[in-house]
Amino acid sequence: MGKYQLDNKGQVAVTKFHEKQTPVKFDKKKHIEKLRADYLKKKQKQTDK
Repeated sequence: MGKYQLDNKGQVAVTKFHEKQTPVKFDKKKHIEKLRADYLKKKQKQTDK
């Protein structure tokens, strides 16, 4: 047994902590879709003027 052996409750707490700390994965498809939607809105505003 290690010096810092965790019980099940402690392991769950550590897992939750690390899930919160990990950066959000960059989703390229969603990002491109958002950029495209923003571009189309901007283009629509320009043609409305």
